[in-house]
Amino acid sequence: MKDVYQISDLSSREKLDAGTDKPARLAVIGHPVSHSLSPAMHQAALDAHGKNMRYIRLEVEPGQVATAVKLMQNLDFIGCNVTVPHKFEVMDCCDELSEDARAMGAVNTLIFGEQTLGHNTDALGLVRAIREDFSIDLADLKVMIVGVGGGAGRAVATQCARIGCSKMWLVNRTLEKAEDLMGELQNLGNELHHLEGPGERFTAIAPDDPTIIEAAGNAELIINATSLGLRSIDRKPLPAECIQPHHLVYDMIYNPAQTTLLGHAKSVGARTANGLSMLLHQGVLAYECWFPGDTPVEDMKKGLLSSL
Repeated sequence: MKDVYQISDLSSREKLDAGTDKPARLAVIGHPVSHSLSPAMHQAALDAHGKNMRYIRLEVEPGQVATAVKLMQNLDFIGCNVTVPHKFEVMDCCDELSEDARAMGAVNTLIFGEQTLGHNTDALGLVRAIREDFSIDLADLKVMIVGVGGGAGRAVATQCARIGCSKMWLVNRTLEKAEDLMGELQNLGNELHHLEGPGERFTAIAPDDPTIIEAAGNAELIINATSLGLRSIDRKPLPAECIQPHHLVYDMIYNPAQTTLLGHAKSVGARTANGLSMLLHQGVLAYECWFPGDTPVEDMKKGLLSSL
């Protein structure tokens, strides 16, 4: 059994399942995907619930998502998870989008059938993670989200708007992307009747803007949705002065367990958590899409922790 599969491995069942006694019927697709811990937690749940199948990593280059989806469907896959950078491209493969996927403008879970359904479990996964890690509801916090130009950051920002966070700072290196998202969230807020004043609830700001330190001081929760921190040489996604003792700091990166941002936050007395809890809960929600009625939380948690 391979650690990472390629699109060429989907040419036939014989090739895909060679050397194994269980057929691959679920996958996570991404580029790169070798670091993904999703197989460990999903396989633990599949085994615990008596499902005779494998969950695999599938390396898919940009532009090849539709091909991969078609080949998986031909081989009777149940569905797949979608990680960076494919959460936008995969939307074109969907016959139908769930309400969450439409709201987030991104898909991280596919359910195959007569129709291909695109869903997004990232945002609700984060809600559960924040409650678990900090014992507080996300809706009750003023939130600064760093990196709203990508699928994960956009999903988080949209969810915060949907559940009624009273104040949000949308931070992005390309300010225009943050401003575009702010406009969308203002419209969403108006539709949901959460908004007291468009200019009061949302602020778009660049990480190098001199006013960001003051803005961060007014936030209660800071979420890093950028990839900065994956490498030890990466700079912090925000100026160090932004992090203060009263903050809750959540880094969506889970490997390494302590990024430069989280290390600095701990050093100044802030409470911190990494993206492992979000990975778990978004995975649980995806599993429940494929197998309604199963309750896989503890099994998936054991699988995830055993892989670290």
